Amino acid sequence: MQTLRYWLILFSTLLSFSVPGHAGLPVAVGDKALPSLAPILDRTTPAVVNILTRSTVQVRRNPLLDDPFFQDFFNLRPQRKRETQGLGSGVIVDAQNGYILTNNHVIQGADVITVTLRDGRQLDAKLVGTDPDTDVAVLKVKGDNLTALPFANSEKLRVGDFVIAIGNPFGLGQTVTSGIVSALDRSGLGIGRFEDYIQTDASINPGNSGGALIDLRGQLIGINNAIYSRTGSNIGIGFAIPINMARDIMEQIIETGSVQRGRLGAQAQDLTPNLAQAFNLKADSRGAVVVKVIANSPADKAGLRVGDVVRKVNQRPIHKADDLHNIIGLLRVGTMVNLTVLRNSKQLVLNAKIAKSKQTKIDGSELHKRLSGAEFSSLIEDHPAYGKIDGIVISRIEQRSPAAAAGLRKGDLITKINRQAVKSPKDAKRLAQKNQRGIRLSILRGRQTLSLILQ
Repeated sequence: MQTLRYWLILFSTLLSFSVPGHAGLPVAVGDKALPSLAPILDRTTPAVVNILTRSTVQVRRNPLLDDPFFQDFFNLRPQRKRETQGLGSGVIVDAQNGYILTNNHVIQGADVITVTLRDGRQLDAKLVGTDPDTDVAVLKVKGDNLTALPFANSEKLRVGDFVIAIGNPFGLGQTVTSGIVSALDRSGLGIGRFEDYIQTDASINPGNSGGALIDLRGQLIGINNAIYSRTGSNIGIGFAIPINMARDIMEQIIETGSVQRGRLGAQAQDLTPNLAQAFNLKADSRGAVVVKVIANSPADKAGLRVGDVVRKVNQRPIHKADDLHNIIGLLRVGTMVNLTVLRNSKQLVLNAKIAKSKQTKIDGSELHKRLSGAEFSSLIEDHPAYGKIDGIVISRIEQRSPAAAAGLRKGDLITKINRQAVKSPKDAKRLAQKNQRGIRLSILRGRQTLSLILQ
């Protein structure tokens, strides 16, 4: 009754101050202070930084003009360059060591990274490492009296929890917005290769990327990442990387410089209504149907079989094949997992130990001089095309390298070399050496099929 009386007094007071020309809202009603997020923000905003990046890029022109013959014949000048800048946000998570979490796309390709603290100090940042597959990057700065945000446990989040987003939208300076957790475990958005996002209606706009999503205790629950919008402006659908995921990736990057993906050794597809009927399950049943088990893999050793329907991994529900792909791909090598599966209408629990990925690589220079600067890798279990298409993928490419100048991009899938199917880096080297005069690549880029001829 006392609580109801307080809110009635508050409501009537707010109405009394809604008439144009009156003073602002009071700081208190009687002896009760108005609710405010200011005390939380006083503690947390010093840990959220603005990130300015500078990079030098070449001005694009006709690829023919990059050919040495044309350059000599027409006496062309070297390709022009220009400097570009980018803005984003970051979160200090370790004040003693100066570690900052942000998004990979915020600092990708940057030659110089400058961090600005809330008190106006500017610090040069060193890139410790990145994981493009989850869009996480780790920076390090040297500075005194830094403020770090404490970690929350993002596994305990619930839909409806209040959240606050802090960042630097549109380069305006530090800005705060609030909302709720709209959904959890969002995937299949096409943002990254591994998706397990927190969805929120707290406004996340360009420049907010890499900023903090915090709870009402002032603890870090996520790293702001992207919005869903057809116009580029916020419509109330924003996504953040859960801090448990980002923290694990950060620890791996700090320890080893990179993230090592694990493998289960099984391929799966969605449990469709037709398949559910074939397995004597309800039409609306969810899960991932195992369609292939690799010999001597962790899945094989655990007893997983073709036709098994995976329903849970470590008690996390599996609604579709992408869920299985995401969860396994985010686990560390050596982790034990419990797989809850349905087999012949009976539920089983299988135990598997995540193994190290078996991936082979080759430098592009071994295939052709104009492929220098690109690294070609075999497809592994965590790649979406694994088990569906034969080919090798460009896993790394250096800016301003011959391969980049030829138009190749990271993530391009090479399906044929000199019109012959390629299945591995070793296969690619054999096919490339058959024709010393040049090389022809068949490329799958998203849904596009491209062809590139290099002499």
